[in-house]
Amino acid sequence: MVRGRWTLLVAGAAILAPGEAGASGLAVEVVPREAERRVDVLVSGKPFTSYVWPTTVMKPILYPLRTASGKLLTRGHPLDPRPGERIDHPHHVGLWLNYGDVNGVDFWNNSPRSKDSARMGRIVHGKVEGTRGGPGEGELEVSAEWRLPGDRPVLAERTRFVFAADGEARLVDRVTTLTALAERVLFKDNKEGLFGIRVARALEHPATKAEILTDSAGRPTAVPVLDNAGVTGRYLSSEGKEGDAVWGTRGRWVALGGTVEGEAVTLAILDHPGNPGHPTYWHARGYGLFAANPLGQQAMSGGKEELNFALEPGASVTLRYRVLVLSAGPSPGLLEERYRAFAAEASGREAR
Repeated sequence: MVRGRWTLLVAGAAILAPGEAGASGLAVEVVPREAERRVDVLVSGKPFTSYVWPTTVMKPILYPLRTASGKLLTRGHPLDPRPGERIDHPHHVGLWLNYGDVNGVDFWNNSPRSKDSARMGRIVHGKVEGTRGGPGEGELEVSAEWRLPGDRPVLAERTRFVFAADGEARLVDRVTTLTALAERVLFKDNKEGLFGIRVARALEHPATKAEILTDSAGRPTAVPVLDNAGVTGRYLSSEGKEGDAVWGTRGRWVALGGTVEGEAVTLAILDHPGNPGHPTYWHARGYGLFAANPLGQQAMSGGKEELNFALEPGASVTLRYRVLVLSAGPSPGLLEERYRAFAAEASGREAR
């Protein structure tokens, strides 16, 4: 019975295709609450995710991210810590887009707990430019600025999110246009980037050895082998790489499968062929960082490649990513089908 229902959910090419999701009958609401520094996204009245810009996070993020049944896919720390989860890398919060070397400034590692925070960049939310809800799909458009130390703007950002829902499947599209302002902007090849999510403990790879990670104050700390009860995550790439072997390899998409509170889930990131550096390299770590990094080619290839992507003053680049949340284990055939649908979409879905 469950298998048949899932087949119906995933078999049709229109499933979770933005602009065609209205047939699902699920109401998607996008509700600004700017006094609370958030925009909530609801599906049939139930929370799916929120766009938030807390004063304690140096970038706007989507947080948390949930399955259709409400299971949490993102780590709670540092905004809402949960028992048993890691407390390393306090800058890994929710679902975000930033980079580790922009004109020599680190936008990736910044958090109020970092000892070098004053020398790092930050992304400042500007304005909710527009929202739309409706059957099966909703949209949010926002503006922001990337600022160097001293509060000097270097990039203007315009981002359009599309949130789609169909049965037990959920989708997030992020279309971000970055425009260089008064100076040339160099995204120097760097390991720390670009579009990432920090997942809940259940979706990490089971720990097999002690580690040294960064603690909540930004200091290296020894971490013993953790309790692996309920920890079931495993990466799978479009190129057939699995587990830790996905890191530092290219792929059109990567899926992270596992079980969260008894529910089989797949969290996948799809890289649009129009993005620079496609197919992207993957900065996918077993401890829960899941990121697409098309700009860090020198670091990710072991020095065999180099990109050093740059924008001249007034020039723009548009980045497109799709996140799928499915209530089933990873299916390479389905993911490839979903990727092809995403790749075939017109490139004109950028933020206006």
